[in-house]
Amino acid sequence: MRKNIALSILIFFLVGCATTPITMRRQLLLVPNDELIALSATSYNEILQNSTRASSTTDEQMVTRVGQRIAAAAEDFMRENGMQEELKNYNWEFNLIEDQQVNAFCLPGGKIAVYTGILPVTQSETGLAVVVGHEVAHALANHGGERLSQELIVQLGASAISDAYTKNPTKTKAALFQVYGIGSQVGVLLPYSRLQESEADTIGLILMARAGYDPHEAPRLWERMSALEKERGLEFLSTHPAPNTRIEKIKQDLPKALEYYKA
Repeated sequence: MRKNIALSILIFFLVGCATTPITMRRQLLLVPNDELIALSATSYNEILQNSTRASSTTDEQMVTRVGQRIAAAAEDFMRENGMQEELKNYNWEFNLIEDQQVNAFCLPGGKIAVYTGILPVTQSETGLAVVVGHEVAHALANHGGERLSQELIVQLGASAISDAYTKNPTKTKAALFQVYGIGSQVGVLLPYSRLQESEADTIGLILMARAGYDPHEAPRLWERMSALEKERGLEFLSTHPAPNTRIEKIKQDLPKALEYYKA
């Protein structure tokens, strides 16, 4: 147990904290960027190889156009704020995948994919900009690295429990792991997941506005997304904020985003 605690402390001081852009939230990152980006590129290529890309279509061209505009806005922000060195961590790539999932995803380093199933919900290029801005924000804030770091911390805690109770009966140890698992999910991983989603909304709103897309479309897009949900569980057991919570927060962020849009 002491070994694991010492390792956790050592990692904390060696790696230290980072700060997310725009929201300026402190975050702990334990995984070196070069390793994270290499892993991301491998995973992204595997996904593309096992998917059907909607290439050479009007929709695919729209995804690329929106992605490039928002990525350019993100890079402009980084240059304006003395983050030029971090630009090397991003090799933006945007792909449209033929799949009826109403979804999009982002991997570290700027590897982003949009599923065709979300296009009827986005309805327009501006609606798509809301989604792409949100995904680019995940990359800009290095949420992937932060999530992986949190999972590593949880694993260290589980290992510490195992070391401390090696003499306990099997049933007792199983019960301890179950309690720890629930506590780490509800108390650590899920709240941070919701925080990251809300943060991506805030950053994405600024990015889409800087890219020339009207941020007023954001609450409308999430209202349409919310209408698709037939049933939703309790918010504290979810990876995403409740729709009403999300929409209200976006509306609060609109005045700041509009400053960039008007400019």
